[in-house]
Amino acid sequence: MKPSKLAKMIDHTNLKPDATLEDIEKLCVEAKHYGFASVCVNPANVKLCEEFLEDSDVNICTVISFPLGANTPKIKFFETRDALEHGAHEIDMVMNIGALKSGLEDVVREDIKRVVAAAEGKIVKVIIETALLTNNEKIQACKISKEEGADFVKTSTGLGYSGATIEDVILIREAIGPNMGIKASGGIRDLKTALDMIDSGANRIGTSSGNKIMEELQGKPDKDR
Repeated sequence: MKPSKLAKMIDHTNLKPDATLEDIEKLCVEAKHYGFASVCVNPANVKLCEEFLEDSDVNICTVISFPLGANTPKIKFFETRDALEHGAHEIDMVMNIGALKSGLEDVVREDIKRVVAAAEGKIVKVIIETALLTNNEKIQACKISKEEGADFVKTSTGLGYSGATIEDVILIREAIGPNMGIKASGGIRDLKTALDMIDSGANRIGTSSGNKIMEELQGKPDKDR
């Protein structure tokens, strides 16, 4: 795969609670250097990224109700609006996992519907946290996400639970069909794993190791940064 093509499939990520201004600036510098699809950061860092990514085509992605997904639909709506006002281009929301597992499908639908409405046409990815779901629950989560207008299903938060697996990516692709996006996230730290996820059906990769993956693809460490 050409480096430019792979780069446009990577959300270069730093969601650590202790990420400093310098860490976020470094993330953005790397994203601009490689031409990644986006940087993915916590909401408080969105405005910083807008400044660091000025005159760049790298998008700013942020997370909503992260990492638990347990906020109310109203809070998720306003959190999404606030993120867009500060410069976010893409929204990764955590689904109400407990509601899905309790059979409260209407609650899950309202949850996603509110965020999609708040995003006003911006890309919305629904994090379903596959490690906590049965296969039937994963399929149900995918169905709801698609029907309520989300653009992507995202496998995992990458925090506290196991991340993306090839089996889950294949299952999600079968559930959503060919036209909706899949973001594989969590535990993707090398080129082989990233390419395996793409071969299985993912078209976006969430990783904090984007620079390392690109260096591996190019065959040597990048010494220009």
